[in-house]
Amino acid sequence: MITNPAPLQDRFGRRVEYLRLSVTDRCDLRCTYCIPEGFHGFEEPEHWLSQDEVVRVVGAFARLGVSKVRLTGGEPLTRRDISELARRLGKLPGVEDLSLSTNATQLALHARALREAGVERLNVSLDTLDPARFAAITRRDCLDQVLEGLRVAKREGFTPIKINMVVMGGTNDDEIDAMVAFCMEHGFVLRMIETMPMGNSGRSTGYLDLQPVKERLQKRFGLVDGVMRGGGPARYLKSPDGSFSLGFITPLSQHFCDTCNRVRLSVDGTLFLCLGQDEKLELRPLLRAGIADAELEQAIRDAIELKPQKHEFCEKPGKIIRVMSLTGG
Repeated sequence: MITNPAPLQDRFGRRVEYLRLSVTDRCDLRCTYCIPEGFHGFEEPEHWLSQDEVVRVVGAFARLGVSKVRLTGGEPLTRRDISELARRLGKLPGVEDLSLSTNATQLALHARALREAGVERLNVSLDTLDPARFAAITRRDCLDQVLEGLRVAKREGFTPIKINMVVMGGTNDDEIDAMVAFCMEHGFVLRMIETMPMGNSGRSTGYLDLQPVKERLQKRFGLVDGVMRGGGPARYLKSPDGSFSLGFITPLSQHFCDTCNRVRLSVDGTLFLCLGQDEKLELRPLLRAGIADAELEQAIRDAIELKPQKHEFCEKPGKIIRVMSLTGG
């Protein structure tokens, strides 16, 4: 039962209705733009929120009107209890949309259990279809596992399945058309993402402005404006018959801060109010000190007041030093 129906709204009038929940900061890949080579600064497991703590926090968000929850990481499928956690979250009153982001290396093993647990939509990170290039970007040779995971997920009925391609100048920008063809063939949504200056690894990755790419593809395929379920930051085009959707996530060339409706909860219970700023609230100490539900909800409301108007990726590209896997996807 929703005990407080008043909307969760920040001081700029944006309604927050989307929680990106990191269930682990660990990952079985080491993508060059995400985790620096040799990085070992992961959170200690005893600092992770327990399953009960996660359910309690998400329940509080749901009572405050947050209806969309995305399980992220790191790589969420490396968390052993992921299917059970998904099942519990999906049963919470107010959670209407439960989705998951994954690199798909272990998706073939978990797809059925996740679907039965109530996960409906998937975002799959896939930056290249070339095995050697995949190994260079992720530092692991396992493209076949990812493609098998996609095949199984499609069979299990996840819809939509969105392919997230981080487009890097001089690395994989020559594969854009091939990825479009791949997603058209298999019925996947393609989303192209500009690299973000998150940590040293993000800042050292070749940035590519996606606006010219968008214009070129729109003309080539006769794409028209479209929308997609999910509430995320992508701006979509679609084929005239609606069979293919193409999204662009452009935090630098055309930011989406004025419509931001999301916050991120890291595996250690830190609530980040903006991907590109430092405002945060540490919920774990409050939970372990025995905070009451009403006080927890008020703490979340107070934190939303700290949500900044926008990131400063362009103005201050060196500001955020935390790596992406620690923030949550």
